[in-house]
Amino acid sequence: MSEKTNNLVDKRATGLLIIEVRNSNPNGDPDRESDPRQRQDGRGEISPVSFKRKVRDLIEMKTGKVWESISKQFSLALDPNKFMISESRETKLADIRNLNEEQFTEKFWDGRIFGNTELEKGRNIPVKTGVVQFGLGVSMSPIEVRRMTTTNPPVEGDKKGGMAPLAYRIVQHGVYCMPFFVNSTAARKTKCTQDDINVLLKIIPFAYPHTASYIRSCVEIRHAWYMEHKSALGSCSDFALLDALTPMRKGDTDEQRKENAEKPSTSWDDYDVPKELPKELRDKLGDFRDLMNE
Repeated sequence: MSEKTNNLVDKRATGLLIIEVRNSNPNGDPDRESDPRQRQDGRGEISPVSFKRKVRDLIEMKTGKVWESISKQFSLALDPNKFMISESRETKLADIRNLNEEQFTEKFWDGRIFGNTELEKGRNIPVKTGVVQFGLGVSMSPIEVRRMTTTNPPVEGDKKGGMAPLAYRIVQHGVYCMPFFVNSTAARKTKCTQDDINVLLKIIPFAYPHTASYIRSCVEIRHAWYMEHKSALGSCSDFALLDALTPMRKGDTDEQRKENAEKPSTSWDDYDVPKELPKELRDKLGDFRDLMNE
């Protein structure tokens, strides 16, 4: 990393991802046979773990086009050995726990960003939370789940294959809001630098299109708002910022908006989507931008 940017994160930030889902399953629920996650009021959910997994996978794939492109955007090429992933399918937990704290934070990007609780297990030192926390993504309206039986590919010794009853489970349409937060106070523990945060911000727009799958073919972040406060303590309410940028269902009256909000949406055009912050909030921030426009 360059000497100029090799500083700990020193400002609080608030973020909001506006995610549109079309005929896809953004996050399956293992307790409900991989149905799209859904709460009791019918609204859909995307877990923070699900989104962070996609980010980790793109960082880990050092031969991929996303990492290749992002690493070239910094003043000095990022050392891939300092951007390894601790929560990886290739990483052995025993090897992680054999590292001391300095070795761990030097090597693992996700440890510096999301925390290093695995390193702390079994040791007489406090568990360290991460600098960045993603919240639960929740759809603005109830979702309609469609299920369809599909063919099953043949396995060894079976030339015919078979059927997979109701195996294809998708959300017809949904708009989800997922908040995230940058807490500079935690940087003193995890040694998270501004370069680490900048890598995350550059990865976010590629999280869905570059990890697409058969069941998750049409999921897109429409807006990725990033709002940096003017201090480490924060310069305004997180909730005020999030509320100001949260989409609302369209309607001629407040009553109609509320009524429409209780019905599944069918398209992006069903929503009024904010494009700016009110001036009184914008003036309290330093950086304010939509990562999808970069």
